[in-house]
Amino acid sequence: MLMTERKPRQQSFTSWIDQQIADAENRGVFDNLPGAGKPLNIKPTGDGDFGQAWIRDYARREGVTPEEFLPTPLKLRREIEQLTEIVGEMRSEAEVRETFGDLNRRIIEWRRIPVGPPIHVRLVNTDEMVARWRAAQAAKATRAPAPGAQPAPEAQPAPRAQAAPQKGARPVRRHTWLRRLRHRPPRSAQLGTNRQGRR
Repeated sequence: MLMTERKPRQQSFTSWIDQQIADAENRGVFDNLPGAGKPLNIKPTGDGDFGQAWIRDYARREGVTPEEFLPTPLKLRREIEQLTEIVGEMRSEAEVRETFGDLNRRIIEWRRIPVGPPIHVRLVNTDEMVARWRAAQAAKATRAPAPGAQPAPEAQPAPRAQAAPQKGARPVRRHTWLRRLRHRPPRSAQLGTNRQGRR
């Protein structure tokens, strides 16, 4: 019997749920679950509420943020705050209007059938968000360098000072091979001399 099946009319909810659990155990549904055989990490705070401690431990293990436990109106308020903070980072004006338009649509849907505490959630002024986005883009443009501007030249390292020659050291003669090439006789004269010597 699967859990999706309807409860028989002649059977109570308690016995029907117990039967579903027993059938699942027999099929091995609960075998090899993560953390099997280990104690639950439940440490209640000063209130001694083990239920709240279990929820906190479950959220920590599953990576659930505390915002997920907020009622719908508080989630919507929190989302308004977060999107207002990052509106300047959106890529275009169309994205701003689409994002806050979708948020206002969800706020209206919640107002029709409010679930949770009676907390008022105001609609977001989309034109005001667009004005904030434009102001942020203008501020970025003033900080960015003008197109075609040459970057500042990098500082060139100072030339290295030549070390003074030591006493008694033989001076280094530079470009001596250039002097030898200049005073060297042409190759044709050298070839004529060699031929005469061979004769």
